[in-house]
Amino acid sequence: MLDVCLLGTGGMMPLPRRWLTALMTRLNGSSLLIDCGEGTQIAIREKGWSVHDIDTICFTHYHGDHISGLPGLLLSMGNADRTEPVTLVGPKGLERVVNALRVIAPELPFELKFVEITSPYEKLEINGYHIETFRVKHNVTCYGYTINVPRGGRFLPEKARELNIPQILWGKLQKGETVTSEEGVTFTPDMVLGPPRKGIKLTYCTDSRPLPVIAQQAKNADLFICEGMYGEPEKQAKAVGNKHMTFYEAAELAKEAGVAELWLTHYSPSLSYPENYKEEVRKIFPRTVISKDKRSVLLEFDKNE
Repeated sequence: MLDVCLLGTGGMMPLPRRWLTALMTRLNGSSLLIDCGEGTQIAIREKGWSVHDIDTICFTHYHGDHISGLPGLLLSMGNADRTEPVTLVGPKGLERVVNALRVIAPELPFELKFVEITSPYEKLEINGYHIETFRVKHNVTCYGYTINVPRGGRFLPEKARELNIPQILWGKLQKGETVTSEEGVTFTPDMVLGPPRKGIKLTYCTDSRPLPVIAQQAKNADLFICEGMYGEPEKQAKAVGNKHMTFYEAAELAKEAGVAELWLTHYSPSLSYPENYKEEVRKIFPRTVISKDKRSVLLEFDKNE
């Protein structure tokens, strides 16, 4: 199960009822954050979640509305008695940017580990998360993220019995662990598990023009969170000039990718009532949600698999 909360939905600047765009997920006691604009830690507290368990922070790019909340968040995590390392992921230059911001947070009770992305596509495994990063098209180097939660095959007890595997070892094999019996016989999970089942997939993209790679990454995702900077059709030219997306372009990507649901986010400060454009955008992709701050969902494995 993947617990998901879109903490904020604003772009450029925070507003009284709209924090800056940030996403937080929780998986098996580990919390991951994508982007950390001003006010992110307040949004986390408003949600009722804890900053203590955040062990991975990913950045799409280094514009202020996506990273300026980091120093305060790190200080709060330190004050919450966190001592375990925190992994930071982002485009090239991450360590330099973070260390510059840490002038006001120079001493922390935990280590920061840096993973700098330098290729158009990279695959990472961090703290139980399977993450794919993909470069998008903004006016600075910017990346989208896909989070995968894989699911192993169904445990086959009849196979275990055929192989005379002691029942006390079944649980570990079911979890994907290799085990050895008291007689010195080694058993591997593939001996007793069926083919891998469909896992959970979430794709997140902000600050980009539409690109084929975005639809490719979001293919069949359970949830696609994508920026919709502008809802007004007359702002198409502005979206092109500023290298952002409109609601309608995001919906076209969702339609092409065949996602289960699209959440729009990263609204322009001038867009006071994004829900006014709901009906038009749903003509393109019916399962579009005009997100509000702290929209949440629990993504679960398919019970029929």
